[in-house]
Amino acid sequence: MSVLSDHHFHDEAAAYKFVEARIWPNGPVCPHCGGVERISKMEGKSTRIGTYKCYQCRKPFTVKIGTIFEASHVPMHHWLQAIFLMASSKKGISSNQLHRTLGCTLKTAWFMSHRIREAMRDGKLGPLGGNGKIVEADETYFGQRADKRTTRTTGEKFIKKGRSGPSNKRAVVSLIERGGSVRSFHVASATQENVAALVSINIDRESVLMTDESRLYPTVGATFDAHHTVKHSAGEYVRGSVHTNTIESYFSIFKRGMRGTYQHCAEKHLHRYLAEFDFRHNRRVALGVNDVARADRILINVVGKRLTYETTSAR
Repeated sequence: MSVLSDHHFHDEAAAYKFVEARIWPNGPVCPHCGGVERISKMEGKSTRIGTYKCYQCRKPFTVKIGTIFEASHVPMHHWLQAIFLMASSKKGISSNQLHRTLGCTLKTAWFMSHRIREAMRDGKLGPLGGNGKIVEADETYFGQRADKRTTRTTGEKFIKKGRSGPSNKRAVVSLIERGGSVRSFHVASATQENVAALVSINIDRESVLMTDESRLYPTVGATFDAHHTVKHSAGEYVRGSVHTNTIESYFSIFKRGMRGTYQHCAEKHLHRYLAEFDFRHNRRVALGVNDVARADRILINVVGKRLTYETTSAR
């Protein structure tokens, strides 16, 4: 039987109970005053499902307040279906597909998916790697830049006039710990300065850094325990344990999802799509996380990440 046949995916009252159990594991908490005592559930024919009243500040509230669900008229069980579908789809699920599956408008499906991506975004994270651990770093280019350039950052003109290569594409830098997590960033341009800053901040100095022969890494690579490279231009991809195949594999899934599933992504939203693919990779089956646990993790992360339509459109 499919997981999506579970009661909370189809019944609104069951959906609220399911969400409350994850956001309030120790019982209801008033989002207005933070109180946990003298709270009672409001029940009646005219009362909205899941409404509570705090008798300390005398204000009503639901589990939606202060989360990505706030001020949304989308049924909670539809939110749960969308979360599960996004958590379990390796290469993502398009807004068009959500619109058809949930029976909502395309605009609603698009906004829901962006709110869910916001819940997938991790907060402050410690450095990747550590003593004896290997971290691979690489950059890739995806999609056309909003501001088309005719010269390189050095001032030189593009030989191919920007028709091919990374000349006018959006730069993405990713760092991945072998057997562990990935961290991806959309940067204005992949310069030695920008890449070195990201690598220095996000990787433990006792790690072994592995990259290709790009000129972006030798200077920052010297600050780590060791820095090994493979020369792709000479047809070298693996030399013993030295390779960047792990990060290349991640880029492959990311690009297949962006081209095959999403097809179009405005540059201002690219950071959210990267957060989505990072989230699924960091909670993959190989690390013991299944689809249900991945969806539960999103639910726990919905608190404090409210995203308004104006905010989504402006960034």
